[in-house]
Amino acid sequence: MSIFQAVIQGIIQGLTEFLPISSSGHLSLYQHFTKNSGEGALFFSAVLHIATLAAVFIAFRKRIWSMMCAVVLMIKGIFDGSIRKNGLTPDGRAVIMMLLSLAVLFPFYIFKDFFEGISQDNDIICEGICFIYTAALLFVSDRCSGGKKDFGSIKASDAVKVGAFQGIALLPGVSRSGSVIAGGLICGFGRLAAVEYSFILGIPAILGGAFTEAAPVIKGAEIPGISPLCFAAGAAAAFITGILSIKMVRILAASDRMRVFSVYTLMIGLAAIAAGMIENACHAGVADIIKNMF
Repeated sequence: MSIFQAVIQGIIQGLTEFLPISSSGHLSLYQHFTKNSGEGALFFSAVLHIATLAAVFIAFRKRIWSMMCAVVLMIKGIFDGSIRKNGLTPDGRAVIMMLLSLAVLFPFYIFKDFFEGISQDNDIICEGICFIYTAALLFVSDRCSGGKKDFGSIKASDAVKVGAFQGIALLPGVSRSGSVIAGGLICGFGRLAAVEYSFILGIPAILGGAFTEAAPVIKGAEIPGISPLCFAAGAAAAFITGILSIKMVRILAASDRMRVFSVYTLMIGLAAIAAGMIENACHAGVADIIKNMF
């Protein structure tokens, strides 16, 4: 992998991690067409995910700090009994709801190897189908954008539903941020609340996914063809573009223009399916020619 390729992948990751168009799907397509796939590409993707998470901490530092303070107050309230008297703060309630959403995610990790196998195989038809699923989900959620729920009024049933949407997003081509935002809108979240919930919920979810992707290297396996400079360049590109894409999503959500991503992911999905079918047909044709020669 060259530095130029690392930067391009970093830009793709930074732009697509927060836009509801699936970063894993775009990286999978890029790695498929550039032949940068396999274990090395999977670990490189983990590094890029961590870089974009740094962008989340910068962009939502006030909300994250207030939620951390809410955790301290909850622990204190449990011991002095004040939590029974005063109840949870909006940020404290959000922490509980996010933990519930994350708990729903654990059963999906049973199929982690299956999801990773789709990212590393040589067929992109499945990615195309997942892009179309994302398009349909965004289209449906756009019709459910009249909700008013904020962090203080999220229910446990809402958190479970949003967690289930996020679990399906482990498939490459299914947008994690898009799934959570769509799930929130379907559950009656306000647009900005759905966006904020999606990004902050992604912190532990993506950290967990990045750790599992990096596990082979942590255990001592070699990552061929990727230099430390490539990692640094890709991470820097992902961080900078991640900050910009977060601002873009906030603007688009506030102006009710998220539906454009439904059209985009539909087009990408159809193109991926068409390309995959052409590739499979070509491979089959070559195999038949070789078979007939003998």
